[in-house]
Amino acid sequence: MTPELYTALATFAFVTVITPGPNNLMLMASGANFGFRRSMPHILGVGLGFPMMIVLVGLGAMQLFDLVPQSYTLLKVVSVAYMLWLAWKIANAAPPKEAQAEGRPLTFLQAAAFQWVNPKAWSMALGAITLYAASRDLTAILWVAGTYVMMGCMSTTSWTVLGTAVRRLLAKPSWLRMFNWAMAALLVASLLPVLMP
Repeated sequence: MTPELYTALATFAFVTVITPGPNNLMLMASGANFGFRRSMPHILGVGLGFPMMIVLVGLGAMQLFDLVPQSYTLLKVVSVAYMLWLAWKIANAAPPKEAQAEGRPLTFLQAAAFQWVNPKAWSMALGAITLYAASRDLTAILWVAGTYVMMGCMSTTSWTVLGTAVRRLLAKPSWLRMFNWAMAALLVASLLPVLMP
């Protein structure tokens, strides 16, 4: 990979991971509801789960979409249904003191598995492979995945820290409830580009 192509890839990766989307909104909500330390498995699940998805998409899942285009429509339907359920869970999250007793942030495996039903993750993975690993050879795919590990660490940490900072401002349960409803609404709004033809 040439330096120019890698610079373009790194820029693409940074912009796609730092902008608001389901992962970032959920990490911010997790930071606000559970704090940074308890959100670490969620952070790692996103930070490592998405690059693993890139590898698997690059090595084979794209071929499934080429062979059976309807599979992409099915993926969209399942993804949207799951995201709506998650938005409901975020909107109805308990205040931090209650959450520590009854709620819990996503685990590493839950956050990693979430990538497979995250429409933004699919768009990012398909776009990155198409643009920067069009040959679909293992070396190019690993360059893309490795870049996303690096950029993802910055993004997941930043969004969770932002949520943790917001947590201090949300001491009143009513404010936290409004914040959670706003995060849920933004999560649903993040689905609009997927639903538009």
